[in-house]
Amino acid sequence: MLDVTVIEDPEAAAVSLDPIRARLLAELAAEPASAAMLAGKVGLPRQKVNYHLKALERHGLVELAGERRKGNVTERLMRATAASYVISPLALAAVQPDPDRFRDQLSARWLLALGARLVRDVGALISGAARARKRLATYALDGQVRFASAADRAAFVQELTAGVSALIRKYDAPGAEDGRDHRIVVALHPTVKDQQPTPALDQ
Repeated sequence: MLDVTVIEDPEAAAVSLDPIRARLLAELAAEPASAAMLAGKVGLPRQKVNYHLKALERHGLVELAGERRKGNVTERLMRATAASYVISPLALAAVQPDPDRFRDQLSARWLLALGARLVRDVGALISGAARARKRLATYALDGQVRFASAADRAAFVQELTAGVSALIRKYDAPGAEDGRDHRIVVALHPTVKDQQPTPALDQ
């Protein structure tokens, strides 16, 4: 099971967003289970759970983990293909954000467009690397800082911009024939409290 994977297909995205199927994915990310076992957990008939599992399996969101005999019946134990999922902007390709349409370093919406492009591009790179059975070279830095004042925040942004820009100028080699282009995204935003509501099931 992968830690996180990106959903690029529109139909798979629609399947994953169904509240019942999202709940089943959450259960199967925790541990493998059969339709009968899940029925008791989510309060739905086994036949209905099996219907939803088949839809999830068709789109690669769950997979067979094993089988077990229970009386005269062989139960299929299913598991989620990842512990968590991210939906790529490719699932809404016609209206996906394009940060190149405008550039405003102080715009939260431009930051959102950059984040969407990051999900799209890294998701596509992960898929390509998996098909080629190659390792993908990436790096990420995540931190948190409390500013004493707006002036300190502005000074931090100025120093950060100068420092990163200097590194880019130092290492950028546009004429290197064997080089490979890399994208750098640096973001700063207020922290948000985690809120993860439990989806309601429609029986």
